[in-house]
Amino acid sequence: MKALAARRRNPIVATLLLFVALLGVGGVYAVATSAAPAEAVATADQTAIDEGKRLYLEGCSSCHGLNAQGTATGPTLIGVGAASVHFQVSTGRMPMAAPGAQAPVKPVDYSEADVAAMAAYIASLAPGPAIPTAEQLDYTDADIAEGGVLFRINCAQCHQAAGGGGALTQGKHAPSLMSSSAQEIYEAMLTGPQNMPVFADTTLPVEDKQAIIAYIKDLQEAESPGGIALGRIGPVAEGLFLWAGVIAVFIGIAVWIGIKAR
Repeated sequence: MKALAARRRNPIVATLLLFVALLGVGGVYAVATSAAPAEAVATADQTAIDEGKRLYLEGCSSCHGLNAQGTATGPTLIGVGAASVHFQVSTGRMPMAAPGAQAPVKPVDYSEADVAAMAAYIASLAPGPAIPTAEQLDYTDADIAEGGVLFRINCAQCHQAAGGGGALTQGKHAPSLMSSSAQEIYEAMLTGPQNMPVFADTTLPVEDKQAIIAYIKDLQEAESPGGIALGRIGPVAEGLFLWAGVIAVFIGIAVWIGIKAR
């Protein structure tokens, strides 16, 4: 007993015991504080989902069903993912004012927070494409030339080689991309809205999507040396414009001069 008491009075042992006690208290505190933020995040996510469900029932359920199962007037939203909801709602395509061949772009009815809440609710129903991250949308180092090749192979048939859009069948059309943001372009490739096919990452990797975005952004920023873009489809359109427009005006002026000279 005397030997044990002597060890306890040893400064080294006392310091070691104090260190162990502090380490234990610190560990308990770390576990407690790490559990609290996780619970707070879970609560925040559930709050967004609940708010998204409320907004969905109010503005979308009449076409897509009370449980997003789809109806005769609207497809199911089970499994479409948050990216699809964000694309459709943030561009004003949804909710549609009336049934039609294609959902047109129009003023947005919801705030960004509301759109995120509805996306969270639909994403909670089943797995689907997520909203792209800032890293995925970063096309700074993307190859514009490669993006042009990929765009002409996969997109130009509908959107036209310069991204000006084009007519499709039965009153549908491929919209112009000249005012589309990087997020809209990425989400469209990821989800395949309307008549557009889905370009999943297994079909078109993230790097290829970034290259296509870089090409479209280059088109958006390119100047028109002649002053009028004319769809940017090349010299044929420019020559047609000259013959059909400018020369027709000159002929009209010549005829008017001839009439006045009589």
